[in-house]
Amino acid sequence: MDRLLVITIPVLSLLALSLLSEVHSTSFKIVNKCRRTVWPGLLSGANTAQLPTTGFALPSGASRTVPLPRSWSGRIWGRTLCGHDSQGRFACVTADCGSGKLECAGGGAKPPATLAEFTLNGAGGLDFYDVSLVDGYNLPMLVVARGGKGGGCSATGCLVDLNGACPAQLRVATGNGTGRGVACRSACEAFGDPQYCCSGAYSTPDTCQPSAYSLFFKNACPRSYSYAYDDKTSTYTCAGADYIIIFCPLPYTSLCIDERWRVFAFEMGAFCENSISGMRM
Repeated sequence: MDRLLVITIPVLSLLALSLLSEVHSTSFKIVNKCRRTVWPGLLSGANTAQLPTTGFALPSGASRTVPLPRSWSGRIWGRTLCGHDSQGRFACVTADCGSGKLECAGGGAKPPATLAEFTLNGAGGLDFYDVSLVDGYNLPMLVVARGGKGGGCSATGCLVDLNGACPAQLRVATGNGTGRGVACRSACEAFGDPQYCCSGAYSTPDTCQPSAYSLFFKNACPRSYSYAYDDKTSTYTCAGADYIIIFCPLPYTSLCIDERWRVFAFEMGAFCENSISGMRM
């Protein structure tokens, strides 16, 4: 009996640790509402556990859930207009990660790219997240926290298609620049000027100020990062949440997830149907 007890206690301890690990894990549900396939890319930060996938194809209307360790930092983005070149290498017109394969395998997004950035279980046990246009823009994106406690747990993102309205100096287009707009560069990438890159003599919050170009992004997408020191209006917190990441979100569909999203849609000038009253906002 004593021997059985000795054997049972370690087994129960391992089971408890396993259950605890599951409780403290989280997930990304990645949803494609675009009319065409999007190829999400995922990059883990330094000294952070690698994810089970770093890139995959997501057809229009499809979704995929990616499990994450509870303490994780990194970013996710959408690659567009992807395929294999004449040498069989996988490549994308926007946000390519340079791996030559479907999986990004540690490669980051080549600007311009809309980025969702996360630090999970950070200071005070909070998740910190944002949608950044600092490296430019290629797709509308929405991040919604589900089931979290603590922090504001607000939705954030950029719901607007900026490719058509992109200033000519920042515009990326097909057909050697003569076709349709597919992305919008940051002023830093376009001009390389330290005042736009917040580098050199402009490397502090006091010396690096919003520019006319960053304000183009900020006015269109007020909750997104528009330049390096845009923290106060662009970083959001939650705790213990799962996250839905939506490419090309449609605020007038069933994405009216909760009151926070209805308020968010209203602030962005969109509308959303209240499932209880039928009122449109």
